[in-house]
Amino acid sequence: MPGEVQEWRRGLGFGSLRARIFAVNIVAVIVLAIMLLYLDTVRSRLLDERTDALAGQASLIAALVAPLTPPERVAALERQRFPRGTRIRLFRGPGDAVADNWRRPEARRFIIADPARDPWRRRSAKLIDRLLEALGSVGTLPPYDDAMPALAGLRGQTDPAGVAGAGVPATMLRRARDGAVIIIAAVPIPGGDVVHLTDNAGDLTRILRAERLTSFWLLLGVTALTLSLSFYLARTIVRPLRMLAIAAHRVRLGRSREVIVPRLPERRDEIGALARALSDMSIALRHRIDATEAFAADVAHELKNPLASLRSAVDVLESVEQPELRARLLSVIRDDVTRLDRLITGISEASRLDAELSRSRFEPVDAGALCAGLVAAYRIAGLPAGVMLEYLPPVIGAAPVFGDPARLAQVLRNLIDNALSFSPVPGMVLVSAETVPGRVIVRVEDQGPGVPAENRGDVFKRFYSQRPDSEDFGRHSGLGLSIAGAIVDAHGGSVRVDDRPGGGACFTVELPGA
Repeated sequence: MPGEVQEWRRGLGFGSLRARIFAVNIVAVIVLAIMLLYLDTVRSRLLDERTDALAGQASLIAALVAPLTPPERVAALERQRFPRGTRIRLFRGPGDAVADNWRRPEARRFIIADPARDPWRRRSAKLIDRLLEALGSVGTLPPYDDAMPALAGLRGQTDPAGVAGAGVPATMLRRARDGAVIIIAAVPIPGGDVVHLTDNAGDLTRILRAERLTSFWLLLGVTALTLSLSFYLARTIVRPLRMLAIAAHRVRLGRSREVIVPRLPERRDEIGALARALSDMSIALRHRIDATEAFAADVAHELKNPLASLRSAVDVLESVEQPELRARLLSVIRDDVTRLDRLITGISEASRLDAELSRSRFEPVDAGALCAGLVAAYRIAGLPAGVMLEYLPPVIGAAPVFGDPARLAQVLRNLIDNALSFSPVPGMVLVSAETVPGRVIVRVEDQGPGVPAENRGDVFKRFYSQRPDSEDFGRHSGLGLSIAGAIVDAHGGSVRVDDRPGGGACFTVELPGA
């Protein structure tokens, strides 16, 4: 492969279309990843709710035991039981717990595990908890020390007896050794006692871990599905487009003459239609290039003959002194110059034909009226001696087609000129037009020698010429019929030559009806 194509292929790389496919499909993965972080914000809200609930419990218990005597308070608090093993204590001074519901052996209590005995999975889970908490709103918490239950530092106080005013709860969060969050709530009651509740929010952590694990597996599944869909789209969209782009680039470079643009026949979508359109375009371009090269070769061949004759005449003219011979050589030179002028004019017209036809604006044209006008113009300009030109109009009146009037008139002129040049003396050329369903047929018939069957496919080729014996050599360029065929083809029609009943040639032009 040429170096330019390889460099261009590398330039495609992770192309913009593929990047967009992955970017669009990865949105769902990003949303799920954000959901994992959102779970941590849910955890913060649950902690706030648990803290408020514990503070409410502390306030309620404080209100219940406030009217009791000190011994009754101790007995009432130590009888309290909580489903999660919440610890309730009554402090009468700094660090002086006079009541503790955990003193009863049958009391349910939460357990703070030793982190040194944690298995690797639990340690990994705790590490993930710390990372997500660092991104979330929980933040870093002071360590929890069961031996120092006072709410140190809260509201500037150093012991439970001064945490707040009477009946107003105070709360705080601590981090236990096993990573669980410990919630503490304290409410002072009249007489200097403080009701102190301690709860373990480890159950929230376990719930969130389970939800996080479920979300993680869902994230993995969605990621795998997204990547599969992205690779599928990249394979079905980006890959064929890259193949087509590389093939088109090779066509543009022109290094490889027979560049095969994949047609993707199995694709029935827009990409398949694009592939077949590009393939057809490359084939048409290749045919156009071949035709241009052949035309250039034919032009060189056709120009060589008159140039060679002209050069020979000019070379001989310098050494000839007889007036008659010089006049004959000058006549040859004049004929060769006229022939060259005719060839160059025809070549110029043929070379401009495709470009002009691509810019032509088609309009409704009455082919019958066009034929009638041309026949009348030929009669006014004068016909060869002994040759008649007649027109047979269509039976039903108009013969409408859709095309360029000037180019269609050129087709008829070339066919009429060709018929007139082959007509015997006396002879007649008949021009007729008729309509059939969806088509308009124009015929130009002559009484000449006709066209042999083996040559009928060649008469519309450039520079093909089979002239009558009576005609001077070089009077025609051999481009008239080829130009007529190209114009008819550009109008979506066809032209052919057949034998005329009774002898002669019949040129038939079929055009789509307007």
